[in-house]
Amino acid sequence: MVPGRLCLWYDQPAKTWMTEALPIGNGPMGAMLLGDTEVERVQFNEISLWSGSRLAVAGRGDEGQDLGAYQAFGDVLIHLGHDFSNVTRYRRELDIDSAVHRVTYEYDGVRYERTAFASHPDGVIVMEITADRPGTCTGHIRLADMHGARIDAEGNRLRSVGKLANGFEYEAQVLVLHDKGSIGIRRDEPPAANPWEIAVPPVGIAFDRCDRVTLILGAGTNFVQDHTREWLGAHPHASITKRVDSAAKQSVKALLARHGKDYQALFRRFSLNVGSTPPELLAKTTVARLEAYLHNQSVDPDLEALFCQFGRYLLISCSRPGSLPANLQGVWNDSNEPAWAGDYHSNINVEMNYWPAEPANLAECHRPFIDYVNSIREVSRLNTQRKYGKVRGWTVQTMNNACGVSFWKWNPPGSAWYAQHLWEHFAFGRDREYLRATAYPVLKEVCQFWDDRLKRRPDGTLVTPDGWSPEHGPAEEGVTYDQMIIHDLLTNTIEAADVLGDDKEFRDHVAGLRDKLLKPKIGRWGQLQEWEADKDDPKDNHRHVSHLFGLYPGRQITRAGTPELAEAARVSLNARGDKSTGWSRAWKINFWARLWDGDRAYTMLRNLLTVVRETKTIYGERGAGVYPNLFDSHPPFQIDGNFGATAGYCEMLVQSHTGRIHLLPALPKAWPTGKVTGLCARGGFEVDISWDDGRLTKAVIHSKSGLPCRAVWGDKIREFDTKAGESYPLTL
Repeated sequence: MVPGRLCLWYDQPAKTWMTEALPIGNGPMGAMLLGDTEVERVQFNEISLWSGSRLAVAGRGDEGQDLGAYQAFGDVLIHLGHDFSNVTRYRRELDIDSAVHRVTYEYDGVRYERTAFASHPDGVIVMEITADRPGTCTGHIRLADMHGARIDAEGNRLRSVGKLANGFEYEAQVLVLHDKGSIGIRRDEPPAANPWEIAVPPVGIAFDRCDRVTLILGAGTNFVQDHTREWLGAHPHASITKRVDSAAKQSVKALLARHGKDYQALFRRFSLNVGSTPPELLAKTTVARLEAYLHNQSVDPDLEALFCQFGRYLLISCSRPGSLPANLQGVWNDSNEPAWAGDYHSNINVEMNYWPAEPANLAECHRPFIDYVNSIREVSRLNTQRKYGKVRGWTVQTMNNACGVSFWKWNPPGSAWYAQHLWEHFAFGRDREYLRATAYPVLKEVCQFWDDRLKRRPDGTLVTPDGWSPEHGPAEEGVTYDQMIIHDLLTNTIEAADVLGDDKEFRDHVAGLRDKLLKPKIGRWGQLQEWEADKDDPKDNHRHVSHLFGLYPGRQITRAGTPELAEAARVSLNARGDKSTGWSRAWKINFWARLWDGDRAYTMLRNLLTVVRETKTIYGERGAGVYPNLFDSHPPFQIDGNFGATAGYCEMLVQSHTGRIHLLPALPKAWPTGKVTGLCARGGFEVDISWDDGRLTKAVIHSKSGLPCRAVWGDKIREFDTKAGESYPLTL
């Protein structure tokens, strides 16, 4: 591991939360740090703090549910009084190999260092202030709340306790520890105005002439992922106090070691090297490298590898078992009215969040989404019946909150797209008990929804009756987007039933439905038709390319199996163009990879790494890319583009959706030499490969399930049986 190659760093504090602050997280909790020397702002969140209704309301129309929004929680303000104009040797960094944020600088002859990390095993955020001269840590700390809760101070603890109108109770605690010097409660009125436009309370904790100051931050709500309890559990005070007090009994060194061991057990499973960046470029700040990359002034393969791994860092940081899944902004949000409510957007966004989970070797991080889908099944069934009448199964609307309350446009194939994730978790992991107990029941009931909803035409063809191709075009039957997702659902359900072997009647019925589905069509200008009628506009450059679902993330269209449809997909992609929003560019990386066009996929990757700074909503060619902190820009910030891009890297290097492991299917000329380890393939395999001069030089297949393996590279095919736990080097 080369020092600094997995590090974002900057030579000045962040001025803007969305574009420049750096994220840390432990799953349910997240924080953004700005790195100022005068007042460090640590803006924090907890994934279950939602406004709006906890319960769908009977009799309300499609637009009548109170979705609410994902909420900002609060801020920890560390007042140090170090005027940046008098600071030297400043560095702000986020090391994604260790998941540690650091700020270092010199002020008045003293070298200061601030360290922060979000510990999953201890359930807290830890911040430490140190200096290279004894007794030089002086300042004060305030805790601010985004909902007007009172801030109390007792001894060395700050506490905010509040309750939202929907019944969600919440609490945050900051415990302040120190070496030498003294601490005490401080009460004074802070300035009325501040650059963050937040209400700063008059109470805080002052520290004076300390050698070291440590902050332990805990936060939570009374949310429980159980609709039978109306999503409400015990007040969070006891659990937060226990976590904070337990962490306070350990040294920062011990906390950091536990955090590092837990995090790196996930992060270091996968490594990527696509070339070496010149040392003089590595020495530049991240934003300077992005600017040079944007203007084609540099070849920076380490930046490209960093961006891939940054997506994995974000997923580990905001999606851990036992918590809610990543939303439109992961877990990071500084507004009580975030764009699109910071919701679970069902027409691609929440699904894209989890595209890299399996191939990039983070299967555990997939579980929060799977658990969320399970938790909303009954709520969604009732909501679906309010809309569609007496039907089996369930589906969702486009916007969804933590409690399964749905809002805005109905997205009938949304639950089928959700079900794909439950199947993929099995396809990669091959856990039969999981398939039987968790995935198959969802697959079956969503199939039942479509069995009741599909329209039977006189010639026997089955079409979806009320489709829409997100997010444009008319609502009509037989829309390609709908048809492809239903084809995917039925295919996955057939394969799941075959594995389990005990639901043959239903399996055969589903196979019959699939055979009668309206098939994809090729239009008058060679395009894959978006609608049943041949009316696609070759000048349409809409950001959504929804009708190519069957190419990715589906598997209905493949280069080898359906070459005519694959070529039609290529025609449609070319017509849509390369200029789009950030997440759309990420999707197109995957499309081009599935078409085995590595150079075009790489072009989309470079386009996505366009550095931008606009934060208003833009749908045209302006603004698409990433911010200086590498957050994906819709704009504004949407995290799905980060995750979709990481998935795209995986698809360029290994594909496994056709029943074989295809090595280097879309390798671009820009990566002539490289290596990837720990990349996962369906069937329960891990893959390590190296290449030189564009040719595979080493490949090892690790079998976790003991299934037969079929590996393909270039014009070579190797088929062999495997045993679980054994490794198989390929003879090249």
